[in-house]
Amino acid sequence: MAVRVSSLNARRALEALGANIKTARLKRRISVKGFAERVGVSESTVTRLEKGDDGVSIGTLAMACLVLGEIERISDFLDVGSDDTGLLLDRETLPKRIDRKRKPGSPSSGKGQSAPLSDADDEEGVGF
Repeated sequence: MAVRVSSLNARRALEALGANIKTARLKRRISVKGFAERVGVSESTVTRLEKGDDGVSIGTLAMACLVLGEIERISDFLDVGSDDTGLLLDRETLPKRIDRKRKPGSPSSGKGQSAPLSDADDEEGVGF
């Protein structure tokens, strides 16, 4: 059973997407019948897609984008590199402080003592 979209904002977004698909189809001078044949669905499914019907499958949307020459928009949707909210959340999880690793065999507690740092102390890092 398909889940129906109850959010007004989500319904409006689907309607806008459908209108954009219809406009793209018309600009390319593709009839509903021709578009339906290329996408591999019925004409009524194309009409439902263009109205923003939430019951149209994501596969139909992908095929419509392919026929319109815009398939990369599907793979770019919510790309992790351009997801500003996701990037901000990642930034919040970064450590506030990074302690350098102690070498095995070095004084474990060394309270009050600090060994001089050398290039060999930072084997994993990049020296600046």
